[in-house]
Amino acid sequence: MKVLVTGAAGFIGMHVAKILLSRGDEVVGVDNLNDYYDPNLKLARLEQLKPFPAFKFVRMDISDRVAVEDLFAAERFHRVINLAAQPGVRYSLKNPYAYIQTNLVGFGNLLEGCRHNNVEHFVYASSSSVYGANTHMPFSVHDNVDHPVSLYAASKKANELMAHTYSHLYGLPTTGLRYFTVYGPWGRPDMSPWLFTSAILEGRTIDVFNHGKMQRDFTYVDDIAEGTVRVLDKIATPNPDFTTDAPDPGSSYAPYRVYNIGNHQPVELMTFIKTIEDSLGQEAKKNYLPMQPGDVVATYANVDDLKRDVGFEPKTELAVGIANWAAWYRSYHKISASAATLG
Repeated sequence: MKVLVTGAAGFIGMHVAKILLSRGDEVVGVDNLNDYYDPNLKLARLEQLKPFPAFKFVRMDISDRVAVEDLFAAERFHRVINLAAQPGVRYSLKNPYAYIQTNLVGFGNLLEGCRHNNVEHFVYASSSSVYGANTHMPFSVHDNVDHPVSLYAASKKANELMAHTYSHLYGLPTTGLRYFTVYGPWGRPDMSPWLFTSAILEGRTIDVFNHGKMQRDFTYVDDIAEGTVRVLDKIATPNPDFTTDAPDPGSSYAPYRVYNIGNHQPVELMTFIKTIEDSLGQEAKKNYLPMQPGDVVATYANVDDLKRDVGFEPKTELAVGIANWAAWYRSYHKISASAATLG
């Protein structure tokens, strides 16, 4: 297949593109290489993809309507994976327009590209953030998600609504993937594993929000990438049991699906920090802070639908994933294990 992967220089995008290329697909990777975090990390990720002759990189912004139209017309993709987005809950409180431009305008441009160019399946990253104020655990795709608590979450919920509209109006098969707290090698500098690891190794204090009383369904990036590709291979279909008298939020009479991809084993924040400390051989200095606006106390994925429909569930244990993360971090920053232990 020829597959468009947007956000190909991103954390998840690089891993997904690598799986597709390794199995023989042709991949066109798109990224705007913005400076939300160090573009050199994005360029280093792209270097991991360059050895594959079937990989082509196009630097562009998905919010550029004309550029997206031209790309779709020229390349004639079979399938599309949208992993380009403005990420981050806290940043959405400071710079809301970045989310509107990329996550809404850009998403709309991609839907139009798929609609007008006979794309077989449009798969896109949603987020566990859509569960917002929900407290019923574990989170299920069959739950109502009408109460987001950040603009980032609202933009992801909007993506699901926009996708359903295109599935309904134009028969475009769409599948949304609600990722749960992704971590692992090549991760982002604004995410907790990087923030904690860099601070511990440099002897700085880490901020621990809600006084450590948080739970997250930490999910290893290889599991996320494999789940994404498996879903890509299973084109969304209508739910034959769907009824408009009691509509199911996770499916539709249209070719539309939504899945959770999470480790379905929520971990206390303090346990997560301890696992990083053990991998690094150093203890963190901690600054306990109250809950931050836009955050939620806990996330916990129900992945029954994912298991049933694509025969997959994330299984990487936290200790294994964090050990891989710490080894990659040391390698990327050229820090020896002995130096790290000595601080």
